[in-house]
Amino acid sequence: MQGMLRRVPVMPVNIRHLQSQLLSDNWSILKKNTFELQLPDGSWQLMERETHDHGNGSTVLLYNRTRSTILLTRQFRLPTFVNGNPDGLMLEAPGGLIEGDPEETIKREVEEETGYRVPEVEKIFEAYMSPGTITELVHFYLAEYTDAMKVHAGGGLKEEQEFIEIVEVGFDEAFDLVASGRIKDGKTILLLQHAKLAGRFDHSAPSSASGA
Repeated sequence: MQGMLRRVPVMPVNIRHLQSQLLSDNWSILKKNTFELQLPDGSWQLMERETHDHGNGSTVLLYNRTRSTILLTRQFRLPTFVNGNPDGLMLEAPGGLIEGDPEETIKREVEEETGYRVPEVEKIFEAYMSPGTITELVHFYLAEYTDAMKVHAGGGLKEEQEFIEIVEVGFDEAFDLVASGRIKDGKTILLLQHAKLAGRFDHSAPSSASGA
């Protein structure tokens, strides 16, 4: 029948003899893992994979429908610099590693990074961003912001070596920045696409923010 998803059979996954060797436990936990994976023909294949575990994360797209703007952060990201990003600076949605409750974590991160105290956030989905190596599961949120929610200048915590610039851009400009390659952060691109498809940039949609 047209319009129905084709049922895709799920191949059972059988793993045995999993062994892990700790390679580093500095800022995150890096392990070398060896295991045997059963192939579809019933045979077993010895495999080696590394896992990088620094916990799970959360991120949020802050948007203001009245002004047609979003709030992003700009900060130095060493991995992008060593991979060819000339100045290492990244435009991205606020976020951080989860400590305790994911929702409370993202509210705290927003206030630390941007200076805005958002009373409500809406969870939209979860996603593994690099499942080939990194164990991190990211929780994605949307939240509206207003000027009344500004409680301090933001910029991150210096004791955590955070030096963050807050950048406000228009809805259309944000997508132009993606198209031009100035926004290359995967989680930010996912948030923008979801918000647009969900009509969150539509001025006729009801607002969940207070104090506009």
